[in-house]
Amino acid sequence: MNVSARLALPLLAPGQAQKELFHNEALQALDVIVHGVVQGPPVDEPPTVPLVGASYLIGQKPVGAWQGRAHNVACWTDGGWRFRAPFDGLETTLRSTGLKARFSGGEWRIGIVDASELRIAGEQVVSARRPAINRPAGGSIIDQEARTVVLAILTALEGHGLIAAS
Repeated sequence: MNVSARLALPLLAPGQAQKELFHNEALQALDVIVHGVVQGPPVDEPPTVPLVGASYLIGQKPVGAWQGRAHNVACWTDGGWRFRAPFDGLETTLRSTGLKARFSGGEWRIGIVDASELRIAGEQVVSARRPAINRPAGGSIIDQEARTVVLAILTALEGHGLIAAS
């Protein structure tokens, strides 16, 4: 059977019998992965009473009906389980937390956002990490209160990953 290159959707052939079966299978696959929503993070065991339309991320060591389908997206349908193998870049949303899950390098990365900058209302508020800033030390006049505040600011910036730790 011929399938599409990226989503592995079944393609119809000229003169093919029962085209509706292949067409419906392609629609099921699209329903699972286009703007996908899964119940939660990866799990290895299928639920005992899944709801029709509920989708799940399968963990690394699946058992039962999911055996041999590690990392797949599983969806329960009127016809039983439907599986979609992920590809690098496939994204879905976890219903349980609202976090995004992205398949990359053979695993689901949850809640991790890769970006070069963050803009809010068109204004850049975060970009790549800057080099470390030297901590205050010495000087002819010691102002402990100012040093404490500067250290707190540096610690907060380092904690957020905006500058490297010195």
